[in-house]
Amino acid sequence: MIFSRNPARGSRLLNGLALLAVTAILVMAFVWQFAYDEAPCPLCLLQRVAFMLAGVGLLLNLRLGPSPMHYAMTIAAALGGMVASGRQILLHIAPGDPGYGTPFLGLHFYTWAFIAFCGLIVFCVIMLSADRKWGDNMLKRPVPALGMLVMALFFITVLANLGSTTLQCGFGPCPDNPTGCLWLGSGATP
Repeated sequence: MIFSRNPARGSRLLNGLALLAVTAILVMAFVWQFAYDEAPCPLCLLQRVAFMLAGVGLLLNLRLGPSPMHYAMTIAAALGGMVASGRQILLHIAPGDPGYGTPFLGLHFYTWAFIAFCGLIVFCVIMLSADRKWGDNMLKRPVPALGMLVMALFFITVLANLGSTTLQCGFGPCPDNPTGCLWLGSGATP
């Protein structure tokens, strides 16, 4: 079992994998918006922010050691993301409504986001029950190179998403049905 010999290593590994999954979700959404020329709507952007905040909680666990406060941050971000994605699901639940954006494997991204946020909460609850004293000596141990790579990928992904959102919306409110980038002159004005 992963926790039997070195529980601190197991905690770091699982938090690193969870952070990698959150990063993969953000990268997928970012790439999808350009591949299918679909600018994210305001609710989509809120879901991305929730993933970013959840990722920060996981990153803190990876860097500083597991803490109930870090897991609480991840859970709170996931709950906020569930509200945003749940709202979007309810907006498009009417029969005949095509939804917003191109579906991926039969479901829209906001539905996948809702599922992923539920998964993050389950992960945090399990880790909170298993992670009790693992972080005691983690500050003395450096983060492995692979962990640093995952953290760097997360930061790069967050910066790319923030830059894209700034180009799309400027410093004002984002348009409800975006058609492009406001700052590049190809989008609707809010």
